[in-house]
Amino acid sequence: MTKLQWMKYAMACLLVATCAPAQSTALRTAHDASALVSKAPASSNLLRAFNSSLEAVISKVSPAVVQIVVNGYGPAEEHGHTTAKIVRQHAIGTGIIVDPDGYIITNAHVVEGQQRVRVILPSPATTESSLALQPIHANQILEAKVLGTHKQSDLALLKVQATDLPTVHLRNDVRVRPGELVFAIGSPEGLRDTVTMGVVSSVSRQLDPDNPMVYIQTDAALNPGNSGGPLVDIDGDVVGINTLILSEGGGSEGLGFAIPAAIVNFDYRNLRKSGHVQRVAIGARTQNITPTLAAGLGLARSWGAIISDVLAGGAAEAAGLQVDDIVLAVDDRPILGLPDFMTALYLHPADQVMKIDVLRGLKRSSFNVPVKVYHDNIGDLADIPDLQKTLVRKLNVFVSDMGGKIEPLLHSTRSDTGVAVVAVTSGSNAVDTGLETGDIIRAVDRTALQTTSQFETLVRNLRSGDPVVLQVERNGKLQYLAFEME
Repeated sequence: MTKLQWMKYAMACLLVATCAPAQSTALRTAHDASALVSKAPASSNLLRAFNSSLEAVISKVSPAVVQIVVNGYGPAEEHGHTTAKIVRQHAIGTGIIVDPDGYIITNAHVVEGQQRVRVILPSPATTESSLALQPIHANQILEAKVLGTHKQSDLALLKVQATDLPTVHLRNDVRVRPGELVFAIGSPEGLRDTVTMGVVSSVSRQLDPDNPMVYIQTDAALNPGNSGGPLVDIDGDVVGINTLILSEGGGSEGLGFAIPAAIVNFDYRNLRKSGHVQRVAIGARTQNITPTLAAGLGLARSWGAIISDVLAGGAAEAAGLQVDDIVLAVDDRPILGLPDFMTALYLHPADQVMKIDVLRGLKRSSFNVPVKVYHDNIGDLADIPDLQKTLVRKLNVFVSDMGGKIEPLLHSTRSDTGVAVVAVTSGSNAVDTGLETGDIIRAVDRTALQTTSQFETLVRNLRSGDPVVLQVERNGKLQYLAFEME
């Protein structure tokens, strides 16, 4: 009997033991009662063994689960919606140690806008009473450095100065099935080392058809603070990193989502190697096939993923792919629908040609498609590791000098002078400048800009009521922004 079958049997015994007292005593015979009594010890032993197995799973993983405390700047919310403005924030999340030398994976949104990141290691195991308080000692609190983030997958890699730390291993070969038991470990609402249990509701949930990310859905209770923590199976293997919930009231409603382990592992290796994640594009758009779509187009099958658009001059067109091709496999991975295609595209190495098998009419064909590295452009400005950002408080913007790291993400083609707007903040002295993230400020009142320090000096000399004109390059075009200082 496999471990999963054994656990299901134990759960069934639990139901029998729980429901038996509810039966009417008038309907029981003496023989039935004696049979229940004789079976009770065996059921009790099974339940104890089941309980011990669950404890073993948690004890295997929890030493590598850390709490993350962040001070810095993050996106403001207005009327329940995230805005483009940034405010001072304090955040708590969770992370997992994936390398004994101090590499930690968490969610990107946990460390967004960070100025200081600290990691709190779990308390060491103790033989004292389980009711005893476990204080946090100074040697459990470590300063962390953000090595890189990737907003689209919502993953970040941290590094602390420590060795011989307990770890969990990220595996690509862990198979996840709907209905299997899973456990979430984290710090919901700041409560460290919290464990919740549930099942896998779906193994491939795509929340946005325009976003390639797919998630594992679970009904294990997740709440704010669980972000970045592991979702583990009954063998203690990490199947995903908890990242978001769908909730009307802000608490757990049984709709939790985790980033699959294969994506976590892919991003971890990219972030550790270069500080960013390289994704690829092929110049084609796909969508799910529905029975109605299949009937209307006369397709050979009523399910799967179909190419709905091919970019003129793109790699897909050059390789020979066409609109209405049904994608059968990518890199020999079977494609059963759009989520499978998106995942295969996401995980494809940037330095290799992509093999795509399609069904065109009734004929199966294979194409080798060169890939192009995809950049998130403006959205990646805040993700650049070690980017020197300067907060200009009078204008409530973060700016940075132009340079090798930042220029490839901007639409500038005119000049390498000026300062780049990395983020727009809010505050009590907020001035409506009209600046947006990604703008390049070329001049202040006809004074050409070269550095952020020069920009700071010019702004510092402005007084309330002074008219200000900024020459800004936005999306490759110059324009003026005029306002009065407050």
